[in-house]
Amino acid sequence: MRIQINLASQPYEYARRFVRQWTLTLSLLLLVTLALVIGALFRLKEFRAEQKVINNLRAQIAQGDKEIAAAQAFLNRPENRDTRDKSEILNELIARKAFSWTQVFTDLEKIMPPRLHVVSIHPELTPDNQLELKISVAGESRDRALDLVRKMEQSQRFREPQVISENSEQQGQNQGDAVQYSISALYIPELPASNPGSAVPTATSGGGE
Repeated sequence: MRIQINLASQPYEYARRFVRQWTLTLSLLLLVTLALVIGALFRLKEFRAEQKVINNLRAQIAQGDKEIAAAQAFLNRPENRDTRDKSEILNELIARKAFSWTQVFTDLEKIMPPRLHVVSIHPELTPDNQLELKISVAGESRDRALDLVRKMEQSQRFREPQVISENSEQQGQNQGDAVQYSISALYIPELPASNPGSAVPTATSGGGE
């Protein structure tokens, strides 16, 4: 009995299909790999440029710190202490003159969330003559106080706002008050041509929306 085997029919078709599929798969993988390599090269180039900018900024900061240290050392000399003290007094007077209660309350009114009110404001000068406000607010929920902090971060008048303390048992001026927050922030006053200004006492107010 003879058995005829045709080796040139279906097995050949399967082999050709297999080679075609793998060629297409490898081509796609090659394209993806090439795209990733090109992207990595571009990102590396951008990283090097960014790193160069960062290094330049660090060098400028270091140079600035060095100049500040030299200036402070110069002012700390015995023969220059009188000039330094007068300069500090003048800077303090300028900062106090720039402060306006009306402007502060106007700026706070623009960003004060509803059902949150100011309990007190205490302005003071930092050692580097920046005007810092310590604001006490009260309301029905802590979310409104945190919303005020977020709005202060977006404002042009307030810098580096942060919550100093929270008291959830404090009964404020309104019976509906559930929490009281103490918030600290640097204040950047707007300097008009003629600013009435005022001294820097502690103020207490029950205003709010």
